Amino acid sequence: MIEFLPDIPPERQEMVSCSLGAALAYDVPTNILLAIAEKEAGKPGQWVRNSNGSFDVGTLQFNTTYLRDLTRYGISAADVAAPGCFPFLLAAWRIRGHLQHDAGDVWTRAANYHSRTPRYNAVYRADLMRRASRWTAWLDDHFPTHDAVDASLTERGEP
Repeated sequence: MIEFLPDIPPERQEMVSCSLGAALAYDVPTNILLAIAEKEAGKPGQWVRNSNGSFDVGTLQFNTTYLRDLTRYGISAADVAAPGCFPFLLAAWRIRGHLQHDAGDVWTRAANYHSRTPRYNAVYRADLMRRASRWTAWLDDHFPTHDAVDASLTERGEP
């Protein structure tokens, strides 16, 4: 886990470090997970009642309808509501499922985290794209990547 990110406020350090680890663990785009975490902006222990009777729980506002499938693994609403990185791992797991199995472009599938209803998805999708773009720039500034193949060729004097 990354311990200190100087340009991220202290109250958002956990969001960033947990998102980075969860995105790697579930092979989901880090900018998308960060954008969803920022947009959901929940708090540990928070419960928000939805009009359909379900609740959005915790930091990532994980919907309780998804918990039905997770109880067989011993995962409860208390786990989702807890502080720490576990809620980010659950969100990354869920996002991965949307990206792998849902229809539509990547942004529509990612926005299914919020809703599959087209009008709600479209609003969430537009904001998600804007936030993900900002996170992409931040990630590029803080975590430059290097192509090992290109680097080894350059070291040997090959173009």
